[in-house]
Amino acid sequence: MAEALLSAQLAARGAPGAVSSAGVLAEGQPPPAEVLAVMTARGCDVTRHRSRLVTPADLTRADLVLGMAREHVRHAAVLLPDSWPRAFTLRELVSRGRAAGARGSGEQVGQWLARAAGGRSRRDLLGSGTADDVADPAGGPLRGYEDTADLLDQLTRDLVALCWPPGG
Repeated sequence: MAEALLSAQLAARGAPGAVSSAGVLAEGQPPPAEVLAVMTARGCDVTRHRSRLVTPADLTRADLVLGMAREHVRHAAVLLPDSWPRAFTLRELVSRGRAAGARGSGEQVGQWLARAAGGRSRRDLLGSGTADDVADPAGGPLRGYEDTADLLDQLTRDLVALCWPPGG
């Protein structure tokens, strides 16, 4: 859901970039029926999507690595330690981006990420806190998928506004 929503937000803004989804658990699985229903209602066709495992090559190519949960960011940082400066949970980056302010005209994405990451430590990945996580609705009722899609829609809108502002 996050991949489709972020891709749509970037396209609507005319911002360059490719969004690719990879995870830590399953390979080759189609989206659950609930995801198909929720995303179709939002005008996003995710029927061709298949889950895939994240690789070090994925992380190397990425200018930005977004996890839905702290454990995803931790996985990226262990799999490819050099990905740490550009790996965040979506909620964390939006929160930090709001505090740092929108990316300025001429400011590179990497510079903005470094500014937003001010004071951040790898130790922040320890523990099991979920404050920056987006809840995974897997196996729950349709309403949970709708709530998650609503949250992801807002977070991706906020991220695009911060990192790809008009004229930025």
